[in-house]
Amino acid sequence: MTRSTGFAETALHPRPASPWRDEVRATLRLSAPLVLINLAQHGLVASNAILLGRLGAEPVAAGALATSLYLLLFIGGIGLTSAVAPLVAEAAGSGRAGDAGEVRRTVRAGLWLGALLGAVLMPLLWHTEALLAPLGQDPAVLRDAGAYMRVLQWWMLPALAFMVLKGALAALQRPGPPLAVSLAALPLNIALGAFFAFGPPGLGIVGVALGTVVTEFLALAALILVIGRDSVLQRYRMFARLWQFDGEKLGRLVRVGAPMGVAGVAEAGLFEAATIAMGTFGTVPLAAHAVTLQIAATCFMVPNGIGQAATVRVGRALGAGDSAGLRRAGAVAIGLGLAFMLACAALQLAVPRTLIGLFLDADAPGAAAVMPVAVGFLAFSALFAVSDGVQSVALGALRGLQDTTVPMVIALTGYWGIGVPLGAALAWGAGWGGQGIWAGFCAGLLAVSILLVTRWLRLSARV
Repeated sequence: MTRSTGFAETALHPRPASPWRDEVRATLRLSAPLVLINLAQHGLVASNAILLGRLGAEPVAAGALATSLYLLLFIGGIGLTSAVAPLVAEAAGSGRAGDAGEVRRTVRAGLWLGALLGAVLMPLLWHTEALLAPLGQDPAVLRDAGAYMRVLQWWMLPALAFMVLKGALAALQRPGPPLAVSLAALPLNIALGAFFAFGPPGLGIVGVALGTVVTEFLALAALILVIGRDSVLQRYRMFARLWQFDGEKLGRLVRVGAPMGVAGVAEAGLFEAATIAMGTFGTVPLAAHAVTLQIAATCFMVPNGIGQAATVRVGRALGAGDSAGLRRAGAVAIGLGLAFMLACAALQLAVPRTLIGLFLDADAPGAAAVMPVAVGFLAFSALFAVSDGVQSVALGALRGLQDTTVPMVIALTGYWGIGVPLGAALAWGAGWGGQGIWAGFCAGLLAVSILLVTRWLRLSARV
């Protein structure tokens, strides 16, 4: 009887709307597809690592070297072009007349910027073997890394264009098209990579890279087709007059995006430096490091997606002049990112060998020696996972405010002023080897996460 009465009272007097509960729901609705997109896109790299793992420890090490260098430059490009999302979000949130034109100009400038970046970065990637030769790597691994990169570098142009369009659609709260395309691209990448590497072409490590390049061009073409046929997105006419150079809008993208690119390169450079340093300890630590990075990066895709949602939610609130909504958006996103990464860290500590087995065939040449080293690295990965997730979401919230310069300084200080020197001191000075490098990761990421959250609290209180 009591239960029945309570139900009736609830029906007659529903709970008042909670803006915090609504914000949680809105953030989850937007971040869920963005997380899936990130996982699918990261799945291209992760599936390549799995395919390379079937070729043995040496191809895994070569792929790690090449991929780390590629991502170092690619992430800088992503940082620059990521300015598309907050600018589109502000225009869409403002509700002003002409917002469709602003969106179109921003997307067009973003595509121009991606093409220009690709034209600059690809020649550097062509000379991967020469760039890495002075760094004390195994000659056989270097040769394989160079061959792998001379194919993989063609991934740059379509991938940057895809990221521009994904950011614009996320800002318009229409993540469905890039999600559908990304989910379809992942099994295609695995199938093509396996075919070119192990099938009749028999291209080995080069075949894995070729599968990814073909997949990305097809994915970009599919996304363009879907956008062109979407009745909601047609009003923006995103691909109208693509040939028209817009110096003013391109300049604004560079001003907002350049610090984001530098911050991205600073973080990616930290991992690239660690990969190179790990190679000086031998093939086994390098292969273990590569496997551990894949696990850590897979977990990171979730807070990265939440951070992208925070950029959009904060940016739209900024455009609408909603100060309270802006602060709620950032707080909710940071809380969600922290909760997930705590769970992820617990999983890495609980079942390390199971996770490692997803990326390393126990029967592959050299795998038995790699497994215990990777287990040790994964314990450190669990420690820095929490800080890495929090700093990513806080960075996304600050990007929604178009605050990018000070976060860049924070990233440079934390990664290179703390992480690298401490990691080097522990690895060589204290004799910790590869585990010392991972300990440096933990310290650098912890400092960055604390400083970024502090800056968010300060700036959001002023809006």
